[in-house]
Amino acid sequence: MSLKNSLSSPVGKKLITGITGLGLVVFVLLHMIGNLSMFSGDDAYNEYAQLLASFGPLLYLMEAGLVVFFLFHIVNGIQIWVGSKKARRMGYDTYRSAGKPSQQTTSSRSMIVTGLVLGVFLVIHLASFKFGPGGPGNADPSYVTSVAGEEMRDLAKLVHHKFASPIYAFGYTFVMLLLVLHLRHGVWSAFQSLGAMRPSLTPIVYGLGALLGLAIGLGFIALPLAIYFNVI
Repeated sequence: MSLKNSLSSPVGKKLITGITGLGLVVFVLLHMIGNLSMFSGDDAYNEYAQLLASFGPLLYLMEAGLVVFFLFHIVNGIQIWVGSKKARRMGYDTYRSAGKPSQQTTSSRSMIVTGLVLGVFLVIHLASFKFGPGGPGNADPSYVTSVAGEEMRDLAKLVHHKFASPIYAFGYTFVMLLLVLHLRHGVWSAFQSLGAMRPSLTPIVYGLGALLGLAIGLGFIALPLAIYFNVI
């Protein structure tokens, strides 16, 4: 069997989804840590954003890689879901958590929904922040600041402005709760797809995945709520 046929098979699709999923977990974890730098002050956050921008072409290359990961993850996830729906001759009248050892839960059954919502959110998020005022192709002198004598984009000002709105603050919070739900099952599923987990480790990995998802979600939620309620 050719590599193309292997990767397009059900097992291959799960493998790709697992690899891209773990890669994206690393990305959201690092992104969350970067966001928390704003608790050290606007200058610290702007310097963090400027550091990323200073990577120049390398940053664009990393962003392109992330786009590829996202697309492969979403497309393969949809194909797996469609395949499972076709394979099932009839649906269940009532869904209940199957518990151990299947790990069938609300998280597992809602993966396609939470994944699609997160995909739409990503587009809105990029349009609002990365390509918002002061971003690439959207120069705005009111979103420029100076830190230690260096002129840079005042991304912190934009973040404050956006999260002062209840729509952004609580909409963002809601989507991050969906991210927690997605990661709860996704981390365990990724390791299972990669064949890197013995059955005896299943409850441990599933529990750690749930804790990691919760930590990431809470880390993201902390910033918009702190801004909305004037904590920072």
